[in-house]
Amino acid sequence: MATTLTGLRHFSLPRLQRIAPALCVCLNVPKQLSRSRSDLFGAPRLGPPEVSKILRANETSREVQARSLRSFDTNQLPSNSPMEDRLVIARCLLTTGHLFGVFDGHGGHGFAQLVSQRLFDYIALSILPHALLKEYIEQNRRTHLVEVIHCIDSMTDEQNQAHFDSLHAFAHELLSSMGRPFSMQDALHQAFLQLDADISREVAEQKWQDSLRYALMGACACVVHVDGMHLHVASAGDCRAVLGCLTEDSSWQAKPLCLEHNTDNIGELRRVLAEHPESERNTVVRQDRLLGQLAPLRALGDFNYKWPASQVAELLVPLAGPHALPPHYCTPPYLTAVPEVTHHHLGPHDKFLVLASDGLWEQLQPHRVAKLVGQHMSGRQTLDRLRLPQPHMRLIQVARILAARQKGLAQKPTDANAATHLIRNALGRTEYGIEHSKLAAMLALPQEVVRSFRDDISIAVIYFDSNFLRLSPAG
Repeated sequence: MATTLTGLRHFSLPRLQRIAPALCVCLNVPKQLSRSRSDLFGAPRLGPPEVSKILRANETSREVQARSLRSFDTNQLPSNSPMEDRLVIARCLLTTGHLFGVFDGHGGHGFAQLVSQRLFDYIALSILPHALLKEYIEQNRRTHLVEVIHCIDSMTDEQNQAHFDSLHAFAHELLSSMGRPFSMQDALHQAFLQLDADISREVAEQKWQDSLRYALMGACACVVHVDGMHLHVASAGDCRAVLGCLTEDSSWQAKPLCLEHNTDNIGELRRVLAEHPESERNTVVRQDRLLGQLAPLRALGDFNYKWPASQVAELLVPLAGPHALPPHYCTPPYLTAVPEVTHHHLGPHDKFLVLASDGLWEQLQPHRVAKLVGQHMSGRQTLDRLRLPQPHMRLIQVARILAARQKGLAQKPTDANAATHLIRNALGRTEYGIEHSKLAAMLALPQEVVRSFRDDISIAVIYFDSNFLRLSPAG
């Protein structure tokens, strides 16, 4: 979302006076036109230590050392209160591979929280070979499918019970359909769609307290599965995964591994229009939104865009009023949870992957993100102890490493965490570099206006093991 004044017309004069200094900085109003940015209406001020404390509050870094994976950095900066993004990382226990997921909720935080707790189990189950799937069923739910490495949430007891009941039924369905050649794309499709269908049923049957309100929420999801040389991305919505590659001429290149599913994507727009009659051509997408209301064209949840009109009228209109039924709701479903799946075979030039919610991509283009993380990698080497990549190196090889570290001193980052580095640049960068006044203003915006300037930002920067990728056979 570009910085905009849309919606500020609804604020009273005292509110506008209180936020005026921050608006001047965020909108890059020249100082001579804004009087003094620092003292106008007594705006709050944040010094560099306070800014860094806010930016680093949710950052994490962890070594993985699992074949092609080396480590990851994560961070989240809320805009909404409570935050509607979720970020989860887990290791598959019955198969090899790791899962990374960003979930961007809308209509509230509840659906993103629910999906982030459940989707990895569905994916892990979908990729089990026949023998392990049969063994899992025989264990009668006593076997865990994933080990969660990074997560901030948990489900209620009622939600847990509904989850395991649905997961057990899904396992039996998978076992009965075994026999077809395995396809990772099909497995990811099935996991997304089955979870969406199961939550839809559980909500309609009111399996847990206040479950119906979840029908009016949704979540975009982008999930990355890394197993050795194989990287798969499954995305539904506007979160994105971008690969950072180091080219032969030592420049950084961004390779987007998924597209945003919104009206900026012409192919996606054509898909939506083709799924409905010609008579709805002027109503299916209005003002760049589905039925004039919803920005993403794919998402989990949002069942008032999927259920029959009679079901919406029966279950949701009494709860939320007539607006629960979208206008021109003639031929549902209008929204799909089918993910776009991409496979990439990792090679020695692939150095990292940035997985993030749209709060980052609204502020920085993929090529800029790849360059920032690449330069951060070079600079961060000066923060780490020198480790020679292999024993018995020649003196000339060691000299090259030392020269690279010396060059990195000029790029020594303020933040050791690459995700924090990206957030700092997303909010504070100008054509002259990072401007503290802009960054401080973006962090000091009051709750009633902050969403007009920045969204929740969730980032995972996943680093690959270059030695593993270089020594592994291609193909």
